Amino acid sequence: MLCRRAPPAPAMALQPISLLSLVLAWGCVASSSLWHTAVAPPQDLQITDPGLLGSLDIEWKPPPNIQTSNGCTVKYKCEYRNAGDREWKVIFTRKLKLRVGFDLSRTAEVKVQTLLKGWCTNDVEVQSEWLYATFRVPLQGKLESEVQNFHCIYHDWEYLKCTWQPGLLAPRGVNYGLYYWYEGLEHTVQCDHYIQDHGINMGCMLQNLSQAEYKDLSICVNGSVAATLLRPLYATLRLHNLAKPSPPQQLVVSMSAAEELRVVWSPPGGQTPPQCLEYEVQLAEEQGEAKAAWASVSTQVETAFTISRANRSRVSCVRVRGRTNNFCADEGFWSEWTQECFSVSRKEVKQLFILIPVILGLSSSLLIFTLIGQCKKKSPAGKPSHTLVGC
Repeated sequence: MLCRRAPPAPAMALQPISLLSLVLAWGCVASSSLWHTAVAPPQDLQITDPGLLGSLDIEWKPPPNIQTSNGCTVKYKCEYRNAGDREWKVIFTRKLKLRVGFDLSRTAEVKVQTLLKGWCTNDVEVQSEWLYATFRVPLQGKLESEVQNFHCIYHDWEYLKCTWQPGLLAPRGVNYGLYYWYEGLEHTVQCDHYIQDHGINMGCMLQNLSQAEYKDLSICVNGSVAATLLRPLYATLRLHNLAKPSPPQQLVVSMSAAEELRVVWSPPGGQTPPQCLEYEVQLAEEQGEAKAAWASVSTQVETAFTISRANRSRVSCVRVRGRTNNFCADEGFWSEWTQECFSVSRKEVKQLFILIPVILGLSSSLLIFTLIGQCKKKSPAGKPSHTLVGC
């Protein structure tokens, strides 16, 4: 009786625990595989030239068996550049076609991948492998026949001025033409206002380009001459990154009640948006007999600057210039400086303080001699006058 065996209850309890563990493990594996669903790259990536001076069409097809009905979003990441560029430009889109600008004198490089995110990936973005493609137009003429020193400035957000020099192998009598296109134009347009030097087109002025701001402006400068092929130049510009404003206006320097110098100016003229400007203020301090050295003291969006009383005595000149700020452009050109607002020579000021008492002393002596002369004229003959007061 004392040796009765107890029923194996712990063994019976292990069976449901093991089964539960298996179910949980299977669920974790299944959900893990569901969360990390692989996605295929796009298909059939193509680059075509619609004849718009460097604006190329990039097109692809969606990956096979892509599922978007289970609460998942499909997007595409497109990166592009010209061969030789260090950085890629990036576009995220849900579309299957893009039009972007390239320099057609160099190979265009494009890569696209699929991005999948949503319920089917547990809200974790899944990326596919990259799909690559390149494009290059057949180039005519020798590289040395291409125009050189091509340079453009967007003045006051009103007109674009581009200039160039003939290529090293360009023959005499070459006739250059500039053509441009931006999104919104139905076809390419030729410049109608050339800048000439001895009858040869060496530049172009383009106006009414407000519709091209913050877009790719595709440009081609080509030359033609009898029986000679010349290499065309292609460029893609962004006007806001080429903007150069006029100098600030109405620069005024005044003294405040606290004896501080207050410098105030107005934004430049033209069509430059005032909120897109920043200014650099420079002061020139007295350097004895040496030429004054300019030092930058402020870069700001405000149109006023105060010089403290402690520093005022050393300042001899102030000047201001402006450019497009980084809220409206990635880069830009500084304007010319304002005219120097004032110039004070400390040596002249010291000499003036020395001369003032000398002048006052001479004036007093002259007044005394004048009074003495008048008194002598009024005194009786042979009797000297003993008093000067009242004569």
